[in-house]
This record gives sequence, structure tokens and C-alpha cells, in this order.
Amino acid sequence: MGVSNNNITALVNFVGLLCSVPVIGAGIWLASKQGNECVRLARWPVIILGVLLLLVSLAGFVGAYWDKQGLLAAYLFCMAALIVLLLALLIFAFAVSRPDGSYPVPGRAFREYRLGGISVWLRHYVADHWPQIRTCLSSSDACQKLGRNQPYLTADQFFQTGLAPIQARCCKPPTVCGYGYVNPTLWNNPSNPMADVDCAIWSNDQSQLCYDCNSCKAGLLGNLRKEWRKANVALIIAAVVLIWVYIIGCSAFKNAQAQDLFRRYKQGFV
Repeated sequence: MGVSNNNITALVNFVGLLCSVPVIGAGIWLASKQGNECVRLARWPVIILGVLLLLVSLAGFVGAYWDKQGLLAAYLFCMAALIVLLLALLIFAFAVSRPDGSYPVPGRAFREYRLGGISVWLRHYVADHWPQIRTCLSSSDACQKLGRNQPYLTADQFFQTGLAPIQARCCKPPTVCGYGYVNPTLWNNPSNPMADVDCAIWSNDQSQLCYDCNSCKAGLLGNLRKEWRKANVALIIAAVVLIWVYIIGCSAFKNAQAQDLFRRYKQGFV
């Protein structure tokens, strides 16, 4: 393999290796966000894909540096598959997170969420895994720290706070029920208890709250959608760079193959 092509391939593989870092970082960031630690869908796919990109890019770098053409060929095949998987993940994430089910509430700084406005696939996923997700949510401090970190003296102060989707739908009853504010997770005397099925499900028991409400499921998915949209920025940039890296790597590999063939051809006539 020609030295120049060897260096080019090693360099682009090193760039590909660097691209795996933001992918892994995006996966770790997603898994660490409030509520996402309870949804396996958000925890592992991006991290696993990032680690695979790291390993494959490392193999390509080794293959280029030590002139291992078999390893380079395997690298090109595996990298093509991983790029396709990354693009498929991006398309899937955009498709299922496009409708967010949110709607504004008059007099409130936060938005509330309706399960019917979220993609069918996500609704089925959450319904199938809700017992585990609910247990995880109730044992987390998503609602407890709402009042602990930001004590609200009046209901108006609370209503003008930009709550996270999980807090707006799991930690308090739906606004339409007309519950009276006592503190962020304690409400009583609903004025319109028949306005929504979730009105009767709300409980002041701190282990119950609205964790069994459809609105809590919608809030969890709204939170997941919001974080996925942010992570997608890093994933799109990584995908674009990896495609260019792959194209350059393929070109350098083909040129090196041609140079080797030409060298053998000349040696046959010497």
C-alpha cells in the first residue's frame, strides 16, 4: 500500500475515531437527563453505537498504520453498516418524536401534554413498559426536588415557573381539574373533577401523585422528545463527518489497491 494513501487512510480513521466521542457523549447525556434514566430506549442505543464506531475506527487506524489490507477492508464494510445504522436511528428518532402532544395552558408558563398527540409507536412502548418505568419514576427525585430546590410562596409563583414536561404532568394534577394549590406536590378540592380521567387518579400520596396518569406518560415522552432533539444535533454533525471520512477512506483504499497492482505489474516485467 502506498505510503501517502496509508497516511491519508490513517488520518481519516483518526477523524472517524474522534467522531465517536460526541456520539458516546450524546448517549451518556441522554441517559443522565431527568426521567430518561427510566427509559431504556433512551439509554443504550446511542452509547452502544458510539462504542462500536470507536472500535471500528480504531481497527481502521491500526489497519492503515500497519498496512493490514484485510483489516482495512473489514473496517470499510463495518463502517458502512454503522453509518447506515446511525442514519436509521436519526430518521427513526425524528419520525417518532415529530408530534409532541403538548398544548399551552392559559396563565401558565409551562406546557402540558396529551398522550393522544404522541406517536402511536411511543405510546405502545411506554404502555408495555410502564410498570417498570413508573417504579423508577416514583423512586427518583424528579418531583421531590421540585419543591425542595425552588420553594414557591404562592400559587402564582409556581404557575409562572417553566416546569420540565415530567414535572408538569407527573408531579401535579392536570390544570383542567381545578385542584387548589397547597405546594408543588400537594393539591386539594378539585373544582372540575370530571374534566379528565386523570383528575380521579391524582393522589396526594407522595409515592402515587400522578404516576398512574396518562398525562404522566405523555410528560415522560415529551421530556424524552425534547432531549432527543438536542442530542440529534450532535448525531447529525457526526453522521455528516463520518460519511465524508468514509468516502475519503474508500478513495484512498482504492488508490492504494491500484498502486499495489501497478507495482506488481511492473515487477513482473523487470
